[in-house]
Amino acid sequence: MTHGIVLIKAERDALPVLGSRLAEVEGVAEAYSVTGEWDFVAILRVAEHERLAELVTDRLARLPGIARTYTMVAFEVFSQHDLDAMFSIGA
Repeated sequence: MTHGIVLIKAERDALPVLGSRLAEVEGVAEAYSVTGEWDFVAILRVAEHERLAELVTDRLARLPGIARTYTMVAFEVFSQHDLDAMFSIGA
């Protein structure tokens, strides 16, 4: 599994709707609206690393309202959420 983090700068008119559009894209595990220089952060999860480039360039960057993206690929994933789920016994 390959994980990517995409910082997204949105056009002003797209701010109210872009988050839900991002969340609907297959491969986007989570989408957050954030403060600061960037408007959204999308967390990507794909089975093969080759799909990451396709997802960012063919699907995300072409969504209406996206002005700019900056993509980072995760080397390792550390998540308390994943650990809690792994050791959970039907809670």
